[in-house]
Amino acid sequence: MCLFSNNIRIEGENYLPMPLYRHIASFLSVFKLLVIGLIIIGRDPFALFGMQAPGIWEWGQGNKIYACMMVFFFSNMIENQLMSTGAFEITLNDVPVWSKLESGHLPSMQQLVQILDNEMKMNVHMNTRTHHHS
Repeated sequence: MCLFSNNIRIEGENYLPMPLYRHIASFLSVFKLLVIGLIIIGRDPFALFGMQAPGIWEWGQGNKIYACMMVFFFSNMIENQLMSTGAFEITLNDVPVWSKLESGHLPSMQQLVQILDNEMKMNVHMNTRTHHHS
C-alpha cells in the first residue's frame, strides 16, 4: 500500500521475523495438516512407536470435526504469533525516524507529527544550505 500526500510517501510492508521462527511456523503448518489427516483417516500414530494413545487422541477420534477444528485454529494461532514481529518502522527519505522494535511502543499522534515536522524542517534547512553553497 502506498499513499502520497504533500510529497510524503507512505509505504506499508511486512517485516520478516527471525528465520528460526519462520521455519518453526512452516513446520507447524505441515504438521497441522498431517495431524488433521491422521484424525480423519483414524490412524493411531502412537501405535507406530509402541505407545498407548493418550486420552485426547481417543477423544479426537470420537469427535473428529471438533478435533480437526481445534488442531487447525490452535496451530494457526501459534503460527501467527511466530510470524508477527509487531514492527512499526518509520523512515523519511531513507532515514529511520521511529522504530517500534527499538522503542517498544507506537508513537502517539503528537509524537509522530513532531518527529515528521522536525525531520521536514531539518531537510528544508539542509536543502537551503546546499543551494547557497552551490
